[in-house]
Amino acid sequence: MLMPNLYQVLKKEVVDETTISVTVEVDKNHQVFEGHFPENPVMPGVCMLQVIKELSETHLETGLFLQKLSNVKFTSVMNPQVRPQLVLNLTFSKKNNEITVKNTSTFPNGTVVLKCNAIFVQTKRVHETA
Repeated sequence: MLMPNLYQVLKKEVVDETTISVTVEVDKNHQVFEGHFPENPVMPGVCMLQVIKELSETHLETGLFLQKLSNVKFTSVMNPQVRPQLVLNLTFSKKNNEITVKNTSTFPNGTVVLKCNAIFVQTKRVHETA
């Protein structure tokens, strides 16, 4: 994890052979929210993208390097003090050495927070150390 303890996985469901749905809970007391923004925390977009990358790496059991993002739409503000949970629906496809991840992240009530398409290239997986 690039930002340890930012979130924890509550549930992972394999929808079909190319799609997973993962529910995470964001730590509303994480230090990232001290600067983004004091008294009105907002999940930084780059952190949301990192969560997508990490969940994809875990599911695919490989390291990934982000090559390209497209159709990025942040449609709701994610304030972890108000709604700390996100449901990330990730669909994977592979072509040559590229892995495309189509993401729709929502609050548990279905309100869309982020939609995007990401193209990753595989890398050697770096093992975390304690």
